[in-house]
Amino acid sequence: MQLSNTSQYAIRILAYMADKKDSQLNATELAEILYIPYKFLTKIMTDLVKVDLVESIRGREGGYKLKKKSSDIMVGDILDVFNDSIKDEQCVLGIGFCNGMCKCALHDQWMEPKLLLQKMFRESSLEDIAGRGCKI
Repeated sequence: MQLSNTSQYAIRILAYMADKKDSQLNATELAEILYIPYKFLTKIMTDLVKVDLVESIRGREGGYKLKKKSSDIMVGDILDVFNDSIKDEQCVLGIGFCNGMCKCALHDQWMEPKLLLQKMFRESSLEDIAGRGCKI
């Protein structure tokens, strides 16, 4: 199970912004610091602005800043923006619909880790993951 590049980048961008507190950061700076292609970053930022996670400030001194407190933005919220969350009946083998009635070969083994991942995404805020001295 791996998150899409878009979700990975979005989490990294927002965690970096949370670490910088109320700083206003421009797209060029974010792209260079986080090693994300500029055009890809601006597309992600457009999506994050649309769902009110990020505020876009126009003008020469413009940029982006978080629209909510970092403690109020959960990793799961970010994944939902890009349809990358782990769905209850998502099959680990990619077979599609998978539940107790119609199981894949790994269904029973996948249930516990899937629930733990869902819990982690739902309960981990940007505040929790930002500024830990870890690479972003």
